[in-house]
Formats: sequence, C-alpha cells, structure tokens
Amino acid sequence: MNLDERNEKIEEYERGCDLLTTVLAEIPRQAWNFKPAPDEWSVHEVVIHMADSESMGATRARKLIAEPGSALMPYEDAIWALELNYQNQNVEDALELFRLTRRTTYHVLKAAPESAFAHVVMPPGAVHPEYGEDYTLDKWLNIYTAHVLEHIQQLQNIFRAWQAKNK
Repeated sequence: MNLDERNEKIEEYERGCDLLTTVLAEIPRQAWNFKPAPDEWSVHEVVIHMADSESMGATRARKLIAEPGSALMPYEDAIWALELNYQNQNVEDALELFRLTRRTTYHVLKAAPESAFAHVVMPPGAVHPEYGEDYTLDKWLNIYTAHVLEHIQQLQNIFRAWQAKNK
C-alpha cells in the first residue's frame, strides 16, 4: 500500500466509529436482544464483540509498531461470547470502550513511522494462525477497517430479521 492509500485507509479506520454509531441509532433498542437463530449473535452481542475485538486489535497494532517479530495472541470470538456472557455485559460501556480504543489507535497509527507498516509479527516468515500469511501493520489496517463494515452488515441483517418477525 502506498502512502496516500495508507493515509486514506487510516482515515477510513477512524470513521468506523461514526459508521457504527449511525447504524446503531437506526436500530430500536427493543431489537438489540433479538437473535435471528439460536446460534447467531444479537445486536447487543455484536457490540460487545466489537469492543473486545477492538481492544485486541489495539494491542496487536501496538505490538506491530513497538515489538516487530513478537507473537500475537489469537482468540476464539465465539468462545469469548459464550464464556464472557456477552448478553449480560454492559453495552454502553462496550460502545465507549470501542470509541476510545479506536480513537487512541487512530492517533497511534497517524504517529507511526512509515517503516512500522512493514513490520511483521509471528516472527517474520512464520504464518499467522488466523490469516496464513505474514501479518504486517498494513494487513492489520485492512483487517480492522473492514471489521466494522462486516459487522455493520451483520447488524443490518439482524435488524431486518427482527423487522420481518415483528410485522
């Protein structure tokens, strides 16, 4: 990714919080606990997941910048949702955590030297357990920018399913 593309991607990453907030404002609170199927997440659970994922991502970004060659801890989001009882966690706190984590990470990315975007973790040449290739800060930026967009689509799908059930 060249410098202009990276800078645009960093700005897109930063806008993710506003996009999420906008979509959540369109979904009535009575729909937030609805699950389209027993094995699918509710809006509430998706929000909690996004806060956890953003926290994990912020740590990963910092390790990429400050500790190239180090290992990253993978996690199983479905197990976290179950074992951490996502449905009973405070969604307002999770939204605030997501917002603050994304905002501070945005500033870390803006201040990172150009060379940091080529840093690799796991160490170089090792395969990342989730992605099967070198994991650079550029790769991280693509993943976490897209992550919000993927879950916005999921939130919209949950809302449509709730609307269909409540006609």
